[in-house]
Amino acid sequence: MSLPATHRQMLSTVTKDGELRVELAETPVPAPKDDDVVVQIEATPINPSDLGVMFGWANMAECSASGSGDAAVLTAPVSEQGMGVMKARIDQPLPLGNEGAGTVVAAGASEAAQALMGKTVAVMGGGMYAQYRCLPAAMCLPLNDEHNARDGASCFVNPLTALSMIETMRMEGHSALVHTAAASNLGQMLNRICQDEGVELVNIVRREEQAELLRNMGAKHVCNSSAENFAAELTDAIHETGATLAFDATGGGNLASKILSAMEAAAARTPGAYSIYGSVAHKQVYLYGGLDVSPTVLTRGYGMAWGVGGWLLPNFLARAGAEVGARLRQRVVDELKTTFASHYTDEISLAEALQPDIVARYVAKTTGEKFLICPRKDE
Repeated sequence: MSLPATHRQMLSTVTKDGELRVELAETPVPAPKDDDVVVQIEATPINPSDLGVMFGWANMAECSASGSGDAAVLTAPVSEQGMGVMKARIDQPLPLGNEGAGTVVAAGASEAAQALMGKTVAVMGGGMYAQYRCLPAAMCLPLNDEHNARDGASCFVNPLTALSMIETMRMEGHSALVHTAAASNLGQMLNRICQDEGVELVNIVRREEQAELLRNMGAKHVCNSSAENFAAELTDAIHETGATLAFDATGGGNLASKILSAMEAAAARTPGAYSIYGSVAHKQVYLYGGLDVSPTVLTRGYGMAWGVGGWLLPNFLARAGAEVGARLRQRVVDELKTTFASHYTDEISLAEALQPDIVARYVAKTTGEKFLICPRKDE
């Protein structure tokens, strides 16, 4: 097929006047170089990580839209504090969307690029909230014949994150995991993987219906952070599993501190383990999300063998190496309709993603709701 000269791409800009603008811009469709392919994007999810670039520190409770259809422009005010945090991106239109899937409709001259012509592929590399995306063939993950773009739209961020959490556990010498926001799409994947591999997992949720959802999936250890006996239940679960590594999606607040305290309390149950410096085993919490944007608060009471740090999927994959990355990606493709199946409550067009009423729903990050942008929905 012949490529159009331009296509619609979603861009987010923070202006120097303190306003966020998200709009669909007509941008050129690049011609592929020798090792490149052009993918017609057919499905791309809205992940929490996408919202950070999309809206940043803007006050989305006061967002509004002008214009209609593809000409709509979503705007929202940005506070003085928000402008300070985002000063490096002022007046820079940023492309949106971390991952997606579609059909290769043009390819460069290299053998690797030509081999993908006409295939359905999953891609990651930013700029996916668009009708087309040009990128190196090496960044494409070919899907199996039975898969469509909707199947593969979310096969990077959540699946690879879940698998990489377990890889991190093993690389760093831990034997069990704690995971927060555990009823999420990612959390459900992590539960299925841990059950398959016999890895003990402690799930932390915020509501009883979320706990019930995970128990119905076969989860053994589920703790409700809003329950009065949360600290005791968490300590019991950590003592039973021996978990000394946690991945926290909330980021802010004192949940990381509570997890470390529970790990220390669990370790103190071992006879003869007392020391004024706390337990010997290293206790680690990785913050990998920002569902809570308040400051991270640590109340020291867990000895000296502990750590809190950031964890990012691309950084881990770079550290783990190409062989590990290829192994994990192949497993995702092989189990795309089972372990790593994603379920969407809403499929929307690029233009619909800029409607304030729809924005309010996906910004809420409600457990059980996941939005899929389909750039060709209105064609």
